[in-house]
Amino acid sequence: MSAPDRESAPGRTMPSDVGDGPSLFDRFASSADRITSKATFFVLCVLLVLVWAPSFLVLPNMDTWQLVINTATTIITFLLVALLQNTRSRSDEAVQQKLNAIADALGDLMGELSDEHPDLERHRTELGEAVGVEFRESA
Repeated sequence: MSAPDRESAPGRTMPSDVGDGPSLFDRFASSADRITSKATFFVLCVLLVLVWAPSFLVLPNMDTWQLVINTATTIITFLLVALLQNTRSRSDEAVQQKLNAIADALGDLMGELSDEHPDLERHRTELGEAVGVEFRESA
C-alpha cells in the first residue's frame, strides 16, 4: 500500500502518527490497571469482604453501615470501570496501529512482487479493502 492508498483509508492510524506519550490521566489509568490486575489486589478485596461480613453482628446501627459500605463500593467500582475502559481502549488502539503497519508493509511487498506473481495484485487489493474495516463497520 503506497502513500496514496494510506490516504484513502480515513481514520486509519499508523504507529508513526502517534503523539509523544500518554497523558497524565492515561498514566494514572495504566497504574490503576497494573495494581488492580494483581492477585494482591484481589486478596485485599476478599479480606475486606471477610472483615465486613461479621460487622453486622458488632455494629448496632446496621442500616447506616450498610449504606456506607454499599456507597463506597459502588463509587470505587464505577471509577475502576472508567479507568480500566481507558486502558483497554488504548491497548486496542495500539494493537490496531501495529496491524495497520504490518498490512501496509505486506501491501508494499505484494506490490513489488505482483509483476512476477499476478495473483498477488488481487490479494493486495483485498488487503487494502480490509484495512480500516473496523472504522467502516463500527457504529
